[in-house]
Amino acid sequence: MEQQKIEQLTSLLKRLNSGESPVIVRQEAMDFLATVNAADLSAAEQKLIDAGLAPEDLRHLCSAHMEMMSGELDKMKAGLPEGHVIHTLVCEHDMILGFLDKLEHTNSAIQKMSAYDGGREEFALLKHIAEHLVGAEPHHKREEDVLFPELEERGVSGPPHVMRMEHTELRARKEEIKKLAENAAKIAFADFKKRLNTASKFIIMTLRDHIFKENNILYPTALQVIDNNKTWDDMKKKCDKIGYCCFTPKR
Repeated sequence: MEQQKIEQLTSLLKRLNSGESPVIVRQEAMDFLATVNAADLSAAEQKLIDAGLAPEDLRHLCSAHMEMMSGELDKMKAGLPEGHVIHTLVCEHDMILGFLDKLEHTNSAIQKMSAYDGGREEFALLKHIAEHLVGAEPHHKREEDVLFPELEERGVSGPPHVMRMEHTELRARKEEIKKLAENAAKIAFADFKKRLNTASKFIIMTLRDHIFKENNILYPTALQVIDNNKTWDDMKKKCDKIGYCCFTPKR
């Protein structure tokens, strides 16, 4: 991405996070996003993070980008039959995004507490969220063991490589939140909050971005390059053997 657009992106991020009228800035952000492709945007975001921008400060831009692309995603999903490998993965993403919203709100509430209180609903909810995030493992395994190899066979190797790396990073952070949730009463509360805040913000930002890239880049690419229905049928059988998540919608 050219330097001028990186500077434009930086200005938009500052305004999105400054409290300026969200309606006006959000529209400007969506107009800007329409002029760049996802790969260039990701590269620019990484440059800003490398320069010291906190990853969570990109959340509003990520939200605007998702809103802009939601129509295309809905079209893709509507064009697939229920039970199709990609349709199921997208539906699971919808559920995971809901858990991320809950994690964001729950972490925010816990950060405002001065002491641990096991009677507060936030701690039970944190356990529930953590169990379901860790329980998304069959989703990732179906991607890694079924979808990604088919893409790589067809010369699409870069995106699957990046997604695998992010899966590994996310697994560690999800397990960390699960352990924190299970041992909240045993950990010094200030330390608990700090560790929870760090892990939660990493997961929320990284997994939302990860899902956006899969929904809007990886999955559409898969539908383009894997153009044989029998291959998709065979992939579905492999996915069935791996299994599904406890929250996977009816297939």
